[in-house]
Amino acid sequence: MRKIPEALKRGDRIMVVSPAKAIDAEYIDDAKALWEQRGYEVLLAPHVAGRHYYFSGTDEERLQDFQAALNREDVRAIVCARGGYGCVRIVDQLDWSTFQDHPKWLIGFSDVTVFHQRLERDGIRSIHGTMPLNYRENSKEAIETLFEALEGRQTQIAVTPGIDSKIGKAQGILTGGNLSIIYSLLGTDEQADYRGKILLIEDLCEQLYHIDRMFFALKKAGVFDQINGIIVGGFTDLRDTKPTFGMDYKQSLLEKLLDRDIPVCFDFPSGHIDDNRALILGASISLEVGEEVTVRYLK
Repeated sequence: MRKIPEALKRGDRIMVVSPAKAIDAEYIDDAKALWEQRGYEVLLAPHVAGRHYYFSGTDEERLQDFQAALNREDVRAIVCARGGYGCVRIVDQLDWSTFQDHPKWLIGFSDVTVFHQRLERDGIRSIHGTMPLNYRENSKEAIETLFEALEGRQTQIAVTPGIDSKIGKAQGILTGGNLSIIYSLLGTDEQADYRGKILLIEDLCEQLYHIDRMFFALKKAGVFDQINGIIVGGFTDLRDTKPTFGMDYKQSLLEKLLDRDIPVCFDFPSGHIDDNRALILGASISLEVGEEVTVRYLK
């Protein structure tokens, strides 16, 4: 049975943590103001705006901050300040037992996919959505869908499909996140069970041949044989080689799916883009790709 954190309501307490790369304090101040305007009480982890070389703190400091957020009964949601790199360095040292008994919403994307994959394994829903680093540039829809998801008001998202999308309908549990992280966790104890799932992927700043390599890994690992559909978010600031690699990321993915008749939505508003709509990972959804793309929550 899947565990669903309780919907948030005004007056609830949330905690902002930085489990990975360092972030400037001004972004934390912006986030605190936004959440307080929405009626929430905001706690800041001790090292949320800290700095230890690349990271917001040492592994031990980031571990302590995140563990406190997991354990505190008065904290109803954990807001990750940004991605970068660092979550995998602490995930195995965290004690998730209290969180598993009393789950709360975990919010983030990018490197936070490490934690989303852990919660997928444990059957706990989480939110793939925008983080404090991005609030300033985010679209209104990115912010609104975040609070709709947290407050139990999100029922569906309907958008226009991108070019080369594959028409079709599918149902399944939504899983995934950042492609590079998903790829890096293949064959580990964090790899999700992809059977019958709808896979969400997004990425940025990768070479086209790196993307191709990752798609081949997913295919060879059997992931593409197991899933019921794919939602492809932003693939931004991709780079090419000289001479050119010869195909874009859409062609690369579709090439790996020639033997699968499943819906594929390209250019869904999710990922490292301003219009980063929140999605509930671990939720049962229907995906319909046609003249319009509809992601509908089933239960």
